Amino acid sequence: MIPGQPPKAITRHRDGRIHAYLVDPAALGPLEPAAVFRPRAGDEVEESVVRPDLERVVYTTRNAVVCLTRSGDPVWTSAFAPHSDVRHGHRPGCSLSLDGRTVWVYRPDVMAQRGVADQWVVYDADSGEVLARTELETVGHGGLHHVHPADGSVYLDIGEGQDGSVILRGVTDADGAPRFVTYPWPDRCLIDLAPGGQQFMTVDHEQGDVAFHDHPGGEVLFTLPVDAFGYDPDDTFLEWSGGYLTPDTAVVTLGGEREDEEEWFRHHLVDVRTGVPCGEIDLGVSNPYEGVPLGDGSWLTEGPDGHPVRRSRPPQGRS
Repeated sequence: MIPGQPPKAITRHRDGRIHAYLVDPAALGPLEPAAVFRPRAGDEVEESVVRPDLERVVYTTRNAVVCLTRSGDPVWTSAFAPHSDVRHGHRPGCSLSLDGRTVWVYRPDVMAQRGVADQWVVYDADSGEVLARTELETVGHGGLHHVHPADGSVYLDIGEGQDGSVILRGVTDADGAPRFVTYPWPDRCLIDLAPGGQQFMTVDHEQGDVAFHDHPGGEVLFTLPVDAFGYDPDDTFLEWSGGYLTPDTAVVTLGGEREDEEEWFRHHLVDVRTGVPCGEIDLGVSNPYEGVPLGDGSWLTEGPDGHPVRRSRPPQGRS
């Protein structure tokens, strides 16, 4: 989230409802829902995204993508055919484009035993019309979307379990037609895009290093292995978490297991201008995947009541 931008809208799923929150750059502490959406009866929501004006929500289930108004009225629905009765191992994901005009949906159709190929589908956000569809050479369990904050392109990180992770990018050409690009790595997990969009961060699927890449080509700017942070790579690894705390600083998560088999993790900072680790940071979280850096010096954690909490470090010179 870049200072000066309007509040960012995020969602959380609680008690069978989709809770939408506005992350105000000027406010810290617990967030209260700005809107609550009721999914259709019987729908088990896998992932959701809400428009910044909070008037519509789009969510995926195992067998459909659904768009509803704030009052619960259906706008459009697109069923994934054929229907899948496989309950586990596939999680369709969705994202809204930067301009709000399109919805991007990843369908893990192979694991759903729905088809011979996974699909990435682009819908018109207002009508639900399919604008583009591409078959992928993946066998994914789920996919995470990242929308580029400047040019509006959409990154997709597809997790294939033990087989690795595939990163793709969707670009809308000048004529409005989406084009899909696959990066040449079968073993890197996309963690985050820089707030200004000039680079992105990945972690090795085997958890041996973290790398920072130029956008959009993906050229590696620098790589840091586990021992660059002062740990033994034989018993320490990089978690698939973290992200950009500020445009110049990234959070990297390292973890391991002590002799008593108790798991541990710590968050370290990296100066992405120099490629040098620059100390630890305490995000105040209970697991390595709870803290979500926002790019403006703050991050989100989970509150005791299930609502997100926005935190930041005290200003320098204060305790």
